Amino acid sequence: MTTGHGVPAGRNKGSNMRKTCAVAIASMLILTPAQARDAATDLRAFADAFDAAQIAQDRAALERMVADDLVFIDGSGKRYGKAFFIDGWTGADDDYDPVTLSDRVILPLGEDAGLASAETILSGRSAGKPFRVRIRFTDIFKRHGDSWQATYIHVTRMAIERE
Repeated sequence: MTTGHGVPAGRNKGSNMRKTCAVAIASMLILTPAQARDAATDLRAFADAFDAAQIAQDRAALERMVADDLVFIDGSGKRYGKAFFIDGWTGADDDYDPVTLSDRVILPLGEDAGLASAETILSGRSAGKPFRVRIRFTDIFKRHGDSWQATYIHVTRMAIERE
């Protein structure tokens, strides 16, 4: 006699145990509605502070907020790390205009991870020359103790629509 999966009856006890363990582990990862609200609020506050630190060119804040093993994919698709990312935001000859985020998504991925994604037009001056680019970014954050850090950042350049 076999089960519906072609396994001899009585031979799938290990499979049932694995399924039970998988369900138990998955249930531990699910947040209650109150936990999800708290996680989203905490994550949004960090994402706001992270965006503000970039525009303010706050190197000290960025050093704390960015993980040492950051993976940064820039608008051309090239992979860089923490130093390149921070240097790109804190150049002495650069100045950024305030940004407005649109189509923003804040998504907790459990209690200790989450992402923030949005679209914006980034403008300012670099080496005295004005620039203006439209980007969509996704930042993935991981909690380390009581604080968050950016661990992965992906930027996509987009065409600027006529206004």
